[in-house]
Amino acid sequence: MTSSFILSVITFVLGLSATLYIAAWVFKKASVGKAATWIAFAGVVGQTAGILLRWMESYQLGIGHAPLSNLYESLVFFSWTLMVIYLVVERAYGNRVIGAFVAPIAFLAMAYASLSPNINDRIQPLVPALKSNWLIAHVITCFIGYAAFAIAFGISLMYLIKQKEGRQQGRLLSLFPENRLLENLNHQMVTFGFLFLSAGIITGSVWANSAWGSYWSWDPKETWSLITWLVYAILLHARLMRGWHGKRLAYISIIGFGAVLFTYFGVNLLPGLHSYAQ
Repeated sequence: MTSSFILSVITFVLGLSATLYIAAWVFKKASVGKAATWIAFAGVVGQTAGILLRWMESYQLGIGHAPLSNLYESLVFFSWTLMVIYLVVERAYGNRVIGAFVAPIAFLAMAYASLSPNINDRIQPLVPALKSNWLIAHVITCFIGYAAFAIAFGISLMYLIKQKEGRQQGRLLSLFPENRLLENLNHQMVTFGFLFLSAGIITGSVWANSAWGSYWSWDPKETWSLITWLVYAILLHARLMRGWHGKRLAYISIIGFGAVLFTYFGVNLLPGLHSYAQ
């Protein structure tokens, strides 16, 4: 049994969890929500096993390296990180409705990694530029940040949906957390993600200097990472210094996650030093 097979199976486990989270929200069934949580936890355990097995397999092939070096592996790691952080948030706040907006993102990431014909799931040797311990530090910090931003994105959608309904809140919105809690949680996730994205950019710069002799080269991915950082910096500044809250911050959070997606997927279509991610 290979790691790719295990992770393919986990794709369907996460799909089931996401479906149950949505069903628990729509039908207001606490028992379904509990099942969704336990299945999500099982999915995380399975992902952990798959990632560790893939790491071992790389050493068995004589090209041992952390499974963080290509698009397939980074999508798997993003999904794993997203679900780990979400389960911590769920336990801390005791609200499973957030899972209906977050778990589908983790499932889609795994589905794209496992089912897309354009993604190669084979373990491959590292190109010379990737043979560095900075690879692990850079990828882990960046993707923890991305995962936090993904949760903030889901929370922002919830906030905007609730605001749109106003006082005429129907049955589906009755389980949503209060607006103040959604705002605070959104801010916490953005702050958490911003710190790790900052660390990711710094470690990436050090890594770039050791690999290519320059801390910053205005490569497309570097440029869009900076744009993403600026979007979230504006959000945090506006809340702290200008007292912004509510819809404006939710919209900026959504725009920020759009920048994250373009940084990760869009710039891979452009030539540059980071084209290895394809």
